[in-house]
Amino acid sequence: MSATAPSTADDTELAETAWDLEPLVDGEGEAGVQSRLEAALTRSQAFAERYVGKLGELDSAGLGEAMAELAAIYELLGRAGSYAALRFYTDTATPANGALLQKVQERETQVGTTLLFFELEWAALSDERAEELLAGEGLDFCRHYLRNARRYREHLLTEPEEKILVEKALTGAGAWSRLFEELTSAIEVKLPQEQASEPVALDVALSNLMAADPNVRRSTAEAVTAALEPGLRTRAFLFNTLLADKATDDRLRRYPSWLAARNLSNEASDESVQALIEAVRGRYEIARRWYRLKARLLGVEKLADYDRMAAVTSDEVTFSFAQGREIVLDCYSSFSGELGALAKRFFDERWIDGPVRLAKRGGAFCAPAVPSAHPYVLLNYTARRRDVLTLAHELGHGVHFALAARQGVFHQSTPLTLAETASVFAETIVFGRLLAEDSSPASRLALLAENLEDTIATVFRQVAMNRFEDLVHTARREQGELSVKHFGELWAESQSELLGDSVQITDGYRSWWSYVPHFIGSPGYVYAYAYGQLLALSVYQRYEQEGPELVPRYLEMLAAGGSRSPEELGQIVGIDLADPGFWDAGLDLVERQLQDAEAAAEASGRL
Repeated sequence: MSATAPSTADDTELAETAWDLEPLVDGEGEAGVQSRLEAALTRSQAFAERYVGKLGELDSAGLGEAMAELAAIYELLGRAGSYAALRFYTDTATPANGALLQKVQERETQVGTTLLFFELEWAALSDERAEELLAGEGLDFCRHYLRNARRYREHLLTEPEEKILVEKALTGAGAWSRLFEELTSAIEVKLPQEQASEPVALDVALSNLMAADPNVRRSTAEAVTAALEPGLRTRAFLFNTLLADKATDDRLRRYPSWLAARNLSNEASDESVQALIEAVRGRYEIARRWYRLKARLLGVEKLADYDRMAAVTSDEVTFSFAQGREIVLDCYSSFSGELGALAKRFFDERWIDGPVRLAKRGGAFCAPAVPSAHPYVLLNYTARRRDVLTLAHELGHGVHFALAARQGVFHQSTPLTLAETASVFAETIVFGRLLAEDSSPASRLALLAENLEDTIATVFRQVAMNRFEDLVHTARREQGELSVKHFGELWAESQSELLGDSVQITDGYRSWWSYVPHFIGSPGYVYAYAYGQLLALSVYQRYEQEGPELVPRYLEMLAAGGSRSPEELGQIVGIDLADPGFWDAGLDLVERQLQDAEAAAEASGRL
């Protein structure tokens, strides 16, 4: 598996891999967005006229009828919103794209305030009355959703207050989040002339940190730091504003901590999340042990922060997009014919946007869109082996959303804590294939190293990022606005706790917090990566033990979407999320990955 492939510049199939958004609006373009927004508003106003003040008078059948109409309204908004957002993400620099997204968000706010009464009246019902209604037939498509909605009762305000918060959010937190997307998507990195003759997108530059040449890594890190510098104060002000905005929301809604709202939406107790975070922090030595070993493999006394993702061999393996597609689809089909056929549709029916472009949002994601349509996958494919695993990962999200579409708009998506299960599981299967087909000791070492580093990034680095968030939210609430320097100090503090004496943190790295989107648009999100990774590894271990017998239950779990609690979904595949020892058992699996990499390092003769 040491074959080389064309660069992305010569990858014709990749260049032509762009998603087709027109099915979302029946080929009507912006006019289709506008008509769906108008229909959603008209139907929401009619809904309010019919149900305001009358929720308590409904029987179960009446509640089901009301929820079906809400689902139809949300589908209209979802189609319009997905079209506008996905078009914006592929080109954040075109003003028309931003204007359409803003129009959608304004209309979504208008519809949201019109329908707000329903959530408040539902929360105000007594527990006895609510359970009496939920016991009726015909509510499977929304029962879990409605039960969950009542968990927010003590954090809801009066209807006038809620309407003010909803309407102001668009020109508050929502506007700042959009500005962050535009600013970071526009960052261009000027690499040394021998690496690139023209400025490149941030994602392309960051991929150079995997280069085997230490001079390339160092110069790339310096170039990234230089590219981040001009807008650093603006992004710091933006972050400060959002930190203060969240503190206000948490105070008004009576949340006891900055993370409590996120935990509630994840259907996770504060105690269980804290147990996860402390378990991972208590095993940071796993990451440090690897970085010390990697320093020996690279022939340096200690790694610098920009060395952490370096290839451990100089034989760089690359894959054209066609090669990556073939590997991933074969792995999916070998595991399950149903999943393989579903994954193939993403390529055949243009559900993927693949190449790197300037002004395109960085990273990768899968957007569920709406149950009546299909998911969309965004990549920034740079032909590296890791991109093949990223493709497998995002398609995992995609097939999860597609299978769960039968649950409808209220139950298609899972809490964030389970959202990574299918993606990490798929990535692990593809990793196993790549490893099994690679006979070169050096290449196998490189692959095992990449796999371990991905796990470290997902489990340990994300918990370190959670620690950074905890530090900045706390400092902003206790001390007021934070300076750029203070942000850098807290970033260095959280990263130093993870890395210990195994990695040197450079001065330039202190600004690298400033391009991470999760801190801005989804505060508290990052620990869910660690949760999902450890859960998925545990599910994969069950698959290793049971083989094909697990496949039907695994598909059942995916198809259930968010219609059940995380604990109930875990039980389908034999996972007990309530077990106090669950996190340590998952971390033992990570340590096993480390041991495999250590053994491969010995076998390679590099030590």
